[in-house]
Amino acid sequence: MMHVFHEVSQLCSRNTTERYSTSFSSAIRLLHQDLRQPIYNIYGLVRFADEIVDTFHEHDKATLIKDFRKQTFEAIERGISLNPILHSFQLTVNQFNIDHELIHAFFNSMEMDLEQTQYNHKTYNDYIYGSAEVVGLMCLYVFLEGDKAAYEKLKPSARSLGAAFQKVNFLRDVKADYSQLDRTYFPGLDFSNFTERQKREIEEDIQKDFDDAYEGIMQLPAKARFGVYVAYKYYLSLFRKIKRLQPATIMHERVRIPDYHKVMILLRAGVRNQLNIM
Repeated sequence: MMHVFHEVSQLCSRNTTERYSTSFSSAIRLLHQDLRQPIYNIYGLVRFADEIVDTFHEHDKATLIKDFRKQTFEAIERGISLNPILHSFQLTVNQFNIDHELIHAFFNSMEMDLEQTQYNHKTYNDYIYGSAEVVGLMCLYVFLEGDKAAYEKLKPSARSLGAAFQKVNFLRDVKADYSQLDRTYFPGLDFSNFTERQKREIEEDIQKDFDDAYEGIMQLPAKARFGVYVAYKYYLSLFRKIKRLQPATIMHERVRIPDYHKVMILLRAGVRNQLNIM
């Protein structure tokens, strides 16, 4: 009956992904069937850790994230956990031999969210690496299914894609981070006086990440390429919408891509994929 426990655990990770992120879930469904569940398993762990530091304000978040980190590595070592999110995550880590240092870096960044509200250039880069770039690298392990040479080649692009996604999230969520969580991720900025020039400098940095990421996406195996490309296009569309707005606007509202626009992105990407012109 062990296969039933595996299935139930992985269903929890899939449901977690679908409940928290409709956009990411729709992109995962475009991956080859062999790749979908491992990515759900990674997202489930990432989502739960993020909830601890961003949502559980009435609880001892430092103890919770410390315990979650400890239980994660115990699950990986033992090859089992009664926590279904951790059990499904360890299945993926052990199946694809994901580097444990990536997981440590991820938890380091989660713990930074409990300790820091202002970031300098070093801590900003460290945070982005651990909170986003390593997630892209964990997914890359899955996409390449053990091809170490391809991993080393595509590693910079995977990091760029994770960084682009995270920086767009920072811009989209400026209001909540600054007003509700008292966080300022972008170094040297005072969001009470956020200027057009400062916004443009951030956007130029993000555009470079998107450009670097695209080169790697086009070199992914066919099993992974379309799903990753659609996720890239979702975020690129969100980024372009943010670029058209004034700094004061993003300080007062959370920017979204309407569902009908997401459908159009998917349809256009599908046509490009069929014509092999992505």
